[in-house]
Amino acid sequence: MQLLDCTLRDGANVVGKGFSAELTTLIIRGLIKSNIRIIEMGNCLGVGAYTANNSISPLTDEEYLDLAAPYISQAEIGMFIGYKNTSEENIRLCANKGLRFLRIGANAGDGEASCEGVRRVKSFGMKCRYSMMKGYILSAKELAAEAKMLAKCGLDEIAIMDSAGTMTPEQVGEYITEMAKSVDIPVAFHGHNNLGLSTANAVAAAEAGAQTLDCGLMGLARSAGNLATEVAVAVLRRVGKLQEIDFYALLHFIDEELAPAMEAYGYQSAIKPIDLIYGYAGCHSSFAKLFEKVAREQGVDLYRLIVEVSEIDRKAPSAELIEKIACKLKG
Repeated sequence: MQLLDCTLRDGANVVGKGFSAELTTLIIRGLIKSNIRIIEMGNCLGVGAYTANNSISPLTDEEYLDLAAPYISQAEIGMFIGYKNTSEENIRLCANKGLRFLRIGANAGDGEASCEGVRRVKSFGMKCRYSMMKGYILSAKELAAEAKMLAKCGLDEIAIMDSAGTMTPEQVGEYITEMAKSVDIPVAFHGHNNLGLSTANAVAAAEAGAQTLDCGLMGLARSAGNLATEVAVAVLRRVGKLQEIDFYALLHFIDEELAPAMEAYGYQSAIKPIDLIYGYAGCHSSFAKLFEKVAREQGVDLYRLIVEVSEIDRKAPSAELIEKIACKLKG
């Protein structure tokens, strides 16, 4: 199981059409520090949209690519591209700048028109991912049949996009299962939170065989937002997945850098890191003041303290126990 973080692409809808150079660099560094290594960035409508779709973002495609250049060796950084913009010129630009992947996007049912773009991306030596946008407009079997056709064009991964956030966990399970049976390439899922089901749908997708889940820091994305990256990590770590991600580094990055930066845009996460930790640890928030006091006095990480104490006592952790674990954390 792996995460594809698309904060810097889908999340750009929150701030306009793309993030500033400063925020782009900030987010790339925060993700890499947290060991989240598949990153989609750039104009929210993808490569070529700046001119072809009049999607004017703070930076051009080339400027975004230049910002990513110092990090290409540290992460699998890629961009989205609408199938109508898969020109040789656009793809060559990305390849020459060392981009690791392009993800072609097209509405479900438009796959046949995307095949030439897939072949073109592969001819330039890049990984080619594919997004079946509005996947729910076809039946599970119809979508799987289209995926099978697209896979033959040379795709490396194919994603079902719940673009309207309308799917239920049962539907997601059905669609992912059907697709996983039909193709020999990894299947991914991209959900939106319009019905409040992005996390439940992600779990259903993982259980049905999805190998990649799309997500966005703080849920940043168009409309009601994507599956929040930090929530995905918390939930999937509970079942033994995503252990390689530095969960605490991720939460501190959000708390100390990203959340303050997003205040300028009037954006707040629905689930703050501290509340996520209480859920992750199974700790009742009525113990908050005691945990905060000990963490402050002992100079230890509050999040780690809550988690480690809760592994011993989730019912009524005593001050003595909290102090003991704090001393242990101090080493």
